[in-house]
Amino acid sequence: MLPCRSGRPGRRGVFAAVFPLLLLVSAVLAAEPTKPPGNPTPKPSDALAPGGVPLPIGHMAKGLVLPDYDREGRLRARFEAATASRIDEQRIQFTGLKMTTYNLETAAADLHIDMPNSTLDLVSRVIRSQERTTVRRADFTIAGDTMEFDTGARQGKLVGNVRMVITEASPLTGKPGE
Repeated sequence: MLPCRSGRPGRRGVFAAVFPLLLLVSAVLAAEPTKPPGNPTPKPSDALAPGGVPLPIGHMAKGLVLPDYDREGRLRARFEAATASRIDEQRIQFTGLKMTTYNLETAAADLHIDMPNSTLDLVSRVIRSQERTTVRRADFTIAGDTMEFDTGARQGKLVGNVRMVITEASPLTGKPGE
């Protein structure tokens, strides 16, 4: 800093010392942040891709929640597992899985699927359970000994000792009041 006539630093001296620092800070703030090479930002549709699940092979996670988005970024399904174990690059084993599917137009919860033990194939996007599985919707509940559900096509099948309870028939028949 440059001294003034009084021997103390003056305004010009303080400004001359601080100005280069202000230029440096503004240049750093204005610069675009750079992404590390080879580490692309995951797209919403990649949430259930083999590399999109944050669980290393051979590790187990408790209370894992995985959202599944479509290509437009709309929530398709939500997986909540008591435990999840990565079997290999392609498969994840779940215990106590509660899967919720969502209506893509209204974003409201559609189906609630409870699977005690299941395996999700990340490549085919098919989840399978060899134990009794229950599927609930507002107008029915259906359960079966085994289940296979394609999360991409949103279609599934229950096999063995299937039982369905219809609580409201009007959405199924299209006639109100039945």
